[in-house]
Amino acid sequence: MLPRRHRLTSGQDFRSVLRGRGDGRRRRRAGTSLLVVHASCPAPDDGSTRCPRVGLVVSRAVGNAVVRNRTARRLRALVGARLATMPCGTDLVVRALPPAASATSTELGSALDDGLARALPRLV
Repeated sequence: MLPRRHRLTSGQDFRSVLRGRGDGRRRRRAGTSLLVVHASCPAPDDGSTRCPRVGLVVSRAVGNAVVRNRTARRLRALVGARLATMPCGTDLVVRALPPAASATSTELGSALDDGLARALPRLV
């Protein structure tokens, strides 16, 4: 489990990352065959020192409750291992696509790395 300071907890936080709200933050999205990574970073002059925060979206399209929970657990572990590499103030939403249910942890990890590599450098 991710520590509370590293979690997006409210619907408003998720909406802010996914849709924006005119708060001056920069947003990017990068998709792979397994995941879609939505990233939001503060403006460069903001000087945010807040920890990076992460939220997961695993919909019913991925599978039944057992499959969804397993997929979310695997994603949570993979994202947690990469938190130290994310810039301060970054908010991230990782949305699992239906093929993620049958993917191995290695495939999920490489899809996550690919999504992060394509979304974050454009923001920083």
